[in-house]
Amino acid sequence: MRTKTRKKNKINVITLGCSKNVYDSEVLMGQLKANNKDVVHEEEGNVVVINTCGFIDNAKEQSVNTILDAVKQKEEGIIDKVFVTGCLSERYKPDLQKDIPEVDQYFGTTELPSLLKALGADYKHELVGERVTTTPKNYAYLKIAEGCDRPCSFCAIPLMRGKHRSTPIEDIVTDAKNLAANGVKELILIAQDLTYYGLDLYKKRNLAELLRELVKVEGIEWIRLHYAFPTGFPMDVLDVMNEEPKICNYLDIPLQHISNKILKSMRRGTTQEKTTKLLKEFRAKVPTMAIRTTLIVGYPGETEEDFQILKQWVKDMRFERLGCFTYSHEENTHAYNLEDDVPEDVKQDRANQIMEIQGQISWELNQQHIGKEFKVVIDRKEGGYFVGRTEFDSPDVDNEVLIDAEKHYLKTAEFVTVKITEASDFDLYAEPVVN
Repeated sequence: MRTKTRKKNKINVITLGCSKNVYDSEVLMGQLKANNKDVVHEEEGNVVVINTCGFIDNAKEQSVNTILDAVKQKEEGIIDKVFVTGCLSERYKPDLQKDIPEVDQYFGTTELPSLLKALGADYKHELVGERVTTTPKNYAYLKIAEGCDRPCSFCAIPLMRGKHRSTPIEDIVTDAKNLAANGVKELILIAQDLTYYGLDLYKKRNLAELLRELVKVEGIEWIRLHYAFPTGFPMDVLDVMNEEPKICNYLDIPLQHISNKILKSMRRGTTQEKTTKLLKEFRAKVPTMAIRTTLIVGYPGETEEDFQILKQWVKDMRFERLGCFTYSHEENTHAYNLEDDVPEDVKQDRANQIMEIQGQISWELNQQHIGKEFKVVIDRKEGGYFVGRTEFDSPDVDNEVLIDAEKHYLKTAEFVTVKITEASDFDLYAEPVVN
């Protein structure tokens, strides 16, 4: 049996899941640091806080395995305490307490003050915009709202994150100014639903007004929009995109499917005709916009005919960026009442077919970039290359620009103009343009 020591605790925060979780971990770490706590992100520490994801089966499995690993280390005396927070904990707290009782405490997504108290810290209301960023220094996620009011049949987010709650514009601008002061040059705006921003606070969709305030922040060069919903999209955002060079010509708008039968069952509140019209309006208003979307295949009742409609539509729309996921049957969602009747191998085959089509589209679009010049930001050096991105690419999910590090010296986190020399499906190869 180990004797108690008076050593100072080092708190290790582990983040799983999406960029919203990254943001939440950064806020937690900012609060801990303000309480003079020794806090690290995914390094060694004797107190572990796991910020979990509970969205789909694979994410849940990863979260559970991470908890079990930490519990094992606790039993071996490597770490002293394990705390669990985030979406999995919000959604399954009673089950987790029963199945993994070795965890010291579980906290939901809205219990930050209680979690801090358990860690010997006080929640400081005055710390709006103060956080410890864990992303490369040139970009940061900026969460502008929490929760979601949409009734999508397949989605468990409202169960874990609650109703939509917009953050006031002035608080977001404060956060942006703090990030800029710390060297951040690119803001990636995130929410469960950007489209809805402001309706609760200002009684109107207010994303355009927020963008007009954010472009005034000195030091910020790019502002990127993630996770917009197609129904009710505020078209004045496109005007700001055209008028303000800081707003990237980029929009992440998850569309999920296009067969009218499936859209109706998914409770998406739109049709193939309306969605196609919206995308055409985007292209007409901002011709250079890169549209990123995500799709779900294998949803209950998806027939071969529904899938063929989706396939043809992907070919017709020629999205610049696209991801495809297999349907995950999530308890307590509306779709859970339906029979999960598409076999796993069929789901995976359909996803592979969509990504094969997208790979060809991406290759063709990338070939058109050869010989052209682009402004890119250098994210990192990896292997023999400096790795950068254009304004049309988000970190971790989109195309990258590779520059030979043996021939050229570049600084990470800096912007540079490059000329594209070669292109593959998802990578561009470039040389810096010497003025």
